[in-house]
Amino acid sequence: MKSDSAHIAIREDAADEVRERRAIGWRGGDSSERIEKLAVEEPLEIRLAGRRFTLTMRTPGHDDELAAGFLFAEGFINDASELGEIRRVRGRKGAPEPNAIDIILNVPADGLRARLKRNFVMSSSCGVCGKTSIDSIRRRVTPPADSARVAPATLLALSEKLRAGQRVFAATGGLHGAAIFSLEGTMLAIREDVGRHNAVDKVIGYALTNAMVPLAQHIMMVSGRLSFEIVQKAAAAGVPILAAVSAPSSLAVELADEIGTTIVGFLRDGSFNIYTRPDRISGT
Repeated sequence: MKSDSAHIAIREDAADEVRERRAIGWRGGDSSERIEKLAVEEPLEIRLAGRRFTLTMRTPGHDDELAAGFLFAEGFINDASELGEIRRVRGRKGAPEPNAIDIILNVPADGLRARLKRNFVMSSSCGVCGKTSIDSIRRRVTPPADSARVAPATLLALSEKLRAGQRVFAATGGLHGAAIFSLEGTMLAIREDVGRHNAVDKVIGYALTNAMVPLAQHIMMVSGRLSFEIVQKAAAAGVPILAAVSAPSSLAVELADEIGTTIVGFLRDGSFNIYTRPDRISGT
């Protein structure tokens, strides 16, 4: 299902991701006024069939993918067929609200209530609390494909490609990035956001609405560290190899061990560390 199909009503032709602000720069004891570019951060209200579901702070742009990726990665929908219409909420005068979207799901009401209860109980009662959360996620996700293999040279080239694709980060220095690559190192999609988890949701939403999930023969890379949350989102999308410019957390590695994801950290400056499932990296 393509993201410009009848099921996806949002258009992102003019996303306002950057704003300018006067600032005073201080350099070597001298100060001067200058114009700085800032990454935009605004709230997005996500509704389900007209009812408020959640609120997140994000960088505007690709809101349909953000919502779809979030619902899928967190287990509220099982696949793209359960996504119905995604549309902008209309204000009193009929104009679309820039920070509110409404989603119609193709999920029976009883089933949706059960999923909402399951996911919200887990997050409110214990959140990310070690083995309980890991066991829950392991039951929900399918282990990633064992056939995926990538050459070290391909991995080493990814951080530069990711950085080159971060258009708004280049202008502001204030955004995280997440990208999907083929096993040959071709960048297939990149998304940016003030929230690292939002960038991952956006790129997963892109894959979901373009019939790419599960991402069994792909690599995902993020611009910062790898948290438990990022690993579980990637696992939900079937990503076998997950890489990051910075370090993974201990619980992220523990989860990757449990579900069989290859974790690569500190992928920069011609080197990297492999923390789990090194067999997917050729020559290790």
